[in-house]
Amino acid sequence: MSQILGQQIIIENVTGAGGTLGALRVAGAAPDGYTMVLGNLGTHAAALGIYKNLTYDSRTDFEAVMIIANTPMVLVVKNGLPTGRLKDVIALAKSGKVTFGSAGIGSISHLTLILFDSLIKAQVQHVPYRGLSQVVNDVLAGRDRSPTYAVGREKAIAVTATSRTRQLPDVPTSIEAGLPNLHTNAWTALLFPKGTSQTIIVRTNAAVDRAMQIEAASRQMEEPGGDLPPPDRRTLQALADLVRTGVDKWVPMIRATGVAE
Repeated sequence: MSQILGQQIIIENVTGAGGTLGALRVAGAAPDGYTMVLGNLGTHAAALGIYKNLTYDSRTDFEAVMIIANTPMVLVVKNGLPTGRLKDVIALAKSGKVTFGSAGIGSISHLTLILFDSLIKAQVQHVPYRGLSQVVNDVLAGRDRSPTYAVGREKAIAVTATSRTRQLPDVPTSIEAGLPNLHTNAWTALLFPKGTSQTIIVRTNAAVDRAMQIEAASRQMEEPGGDLPPPDRRTLQALADLVRTGVDKWVPMIRATGVAE
């Protein structure tokens, strides 16, 4: 994008409160086209249900630029578990014999658990961690059942997507595995502060689109497990709709769990 726009782009990692501190900073920035946020399902949908005192509204305080990646979750169990079928894990979950590790309250893995619980009509014991790497270590040690990417001694039993992934072509989707509505998508997108010029937004959208067509760039997005959106999903409206539907889907579900901070 820097090369395409002829403008240096500086990446500033603003951590804290699940990414909402960074999103808040952008929401309050001057709408001059010089400040963007790399938002996601957490900062621009789930956060509205998790943080009671959140001072921005993702539906009204930002200008959509483009969805840049979609990443489903993968439900994983320890390889030594006798079964590799989702329906058997559901039975274990209903019997209270499963713990579910996530990357933390409000993370996409936690949202996957919330949706999983609502679909199977049970409440699985949740074990929040400070990041997925710790979850993986415990899965390998046999202490958890967790949604994360399959590695080494883990067994992936379902992908929370409507189609199989290129990275794990042999792992069935949640639809194929018997739980069709277990669909979570950790989307990532670029947004400007509200009031940014439409000319700037359209120009930036075009630059992102061109950058995503560069093979080296697209490969770096796809190798960790992300899927680039198809051309018809790279529009301003597609992202605006995604934010709105994300809020509508996740906020009531999150609030019903009582985890709001």
